[in-house]
Amino acid sequence: KTMFMGMEFPQWGEWDVWGDLEWHLLQFDAHQGMKRFFRDVNHLYCSEAALHEQDFSEEGFQWIDCSDNNHSVVSFIRRAKDPQEFVVTVCNFTPQPHSHYRIGVPESGFYTEIFNSDAGNYGGSNMGNLGGKWTDEWYFHNHPQSLDLCLPPLGVLVLKLDREKTLAVMDQSQETETETETVSES
Repeated sequence: KTMFMGMEFPQWGEWDVWGDLEWHLLQFDAHQGMKRFFRDVNHLYCSEAALHEQDFSEEGFQWIDCSDNNHSVVSFIRRAKDPQEFVVTVCNFTPQPHSHYRIGVPESGFYTEIFNSDAGNYGGSNMGNLGGKWTDEWYFHNHPQSLDLCLPPLGVLVLKLDREKTLAVMDQSQETETETETVSES
């Protein structure tokens, strides 16, 4: 969480107490991308209670998988004071993307990709999960369901269960089943 002046766009040189910030660097797309990245990370941290409410409590953190040293990937859950409010974070520490990377998650439904450090507007390759993924009923990492993700190289994904979308699809599915049963009975 520590940032120094100039890191947000990033400067070529180390911050100098006697010098000016290198504002001219903002004319370059890469520096604009990093500025957008830090703006969005700061907004995400402030807007997602799961990322800050329980910073100093073990109830606010749960490993999903911290032992995948073969792929250099870690995944974990951050929880707000309301345990139903959580985000899933997956970090790929290699320059190798991983397609079909599976992680266990605590609840079924649609997980929206609320942050992708590899997004094109930050200067990344724009590799990700097309906005989100539905869970599979596949037991994994001690969770009854899992996500099949595309992990970008040297990237961090933050996903959040979209309860409204999940409920809407479940309601629509139940309506379709009811209509099918009614037609079958006729």
